Amino acid sequence: MMFYYSALFKEKVKQLHPNVKKTLKNKLELMDQNPKHPSLRTKKIKGSSNIYEASITINYRMTWQYYKNGILLRNIGEHDKTLKNP
Repeated sequence: MMFYYSALFKEKVKQLHPNVKKTLKNKLELMDQNPKHPSLRTKKIKGSSNIYEASITINYRMTWQYYKNGILLRNIGEHDKTLKNP
């Protein structure tokens, strides 16, 4: 699966702790195989027609949507802050 990255996502990944970056890499590998893998805890964001959230860690989430022939990674960060601006 092809991944596309928003400018916001790229910028926020730079700010992540190295341990969170490592976990993100593992989660993206799972997402590549199955975007709705149980450990991602993927769910549609309420009030949106095509934006989803997935868990990185207990405190970190990323938002994404299907785009072209892959997935557009939109935002990543602490749970509440990220979901306010998916």
